[in-house]
Amino acid sequence: MTPLYYAISAVLVAWHWLFETIGLNGDSGLVWVLSIIGLTLTVRAALIPLFVRQIKSSRNMQLIQPKVKELQKKYGHDRERLAQETMKLYKESGTNPFASCLPLLIQMPIFLALFRLLDHHAAKGDGKAFITTDLAQSFQNAELFGIPLKATFLNADGSVAVMIVAAILVVAMTATTFTTQRQLMSKNMPADALSGPYAQQQKLLLYVLPVVFAVGGIAFPIAVLFYWTTSNLWTMGQQFYVIRNNPAPGTAAEKAKLERDRLKAERHGKPAAVEAAPEPEPEEQRPQQRQQPKRQSKSQRKKSGGPNPSPKPKPEGGNQ
Repeated sequence: MTPLYYAISAVLVAWHWLFETIGLNGDSGLVWVLSIIGLTLTVRAALIPLFVRQIKSSRNMQLIQPKVKELQKKYGHDRERLAQETMKLYKESGTNPFASCLPLLIQMPIFLALFRLLDHHAAKGDGKAFITTDLAQSFQNAELFGIPLKATFLNADGSVAVMIVAAILVVAMTATTFTTQRQLMSKNMPADALSGPYAQQQKLLLYVLPVVFAVGGIAFPIAVLFYWTTSNLWTMGQQFYVIRNNPAPGTAAEKAKLERDRLKAERHGKPAAVEAAPEPEPEEQRPQQRQQPKRQSKSQRKKSGGPNPSPKPKPEGGNQ
């Protein structure tokens, strides 16, 4: 954890120095909260490439779900063969089924390092890495609206205000986690991808992660809760932007985007894009068959005044 201690404390101290430089009181709780938010934004900006990779992998998982179902029908009786063929399909399509968890897995050590820096060191006035003893004591005494940033729901020292603020932040952290995952499943997953192993993984994250954060959140310092809530808000906004502007094919988000594009085109006086109906193929023209005259009886020929009403065609260039 030592490299993480130095990396995180360097960013945190840099933001703290920046706010002090522009004239804010470095010992105030507001500056420490703003520094933690700045740390959060820095970490999340650095994780954007991983988020892009996560989006690509998630789309690939959605698109190959019909093929996965075919493999399940074909090799459902042989689990070992099914696993082999499924992994082969993932490899051929360039899909990593665990990529959706990658940003979260990367953030967990960062979150743990920040938790230990603030709760185990700074909250006790003990400097660590780039957080000097003076900065640690500054954080130890920092308050926001009279609420110590080092306080937790479980260690509120009987303060109702601390418990209320901590509970609000825990609920916000849990709600944003649930909303983000729910947004992904309800808007950006095609109907045929809502079943199978990938869908089960998403449903597990949908219900398990909020419970884990809610249970663990009551032991987090208020300063750390600000970090995680800000990170969740970033994730929710980032995902909303991607789903709205670049939805996966065959999803409710794609239908909504097509409808918005159509209305936008109408407002600008442009005709909505309509798929041209395929032109009917020309029917094969067959030469009309010459109708042979009906054979007439002897009495009918006498009435008509000749042996046959249809004269025979004369040969071209022949004698008259």
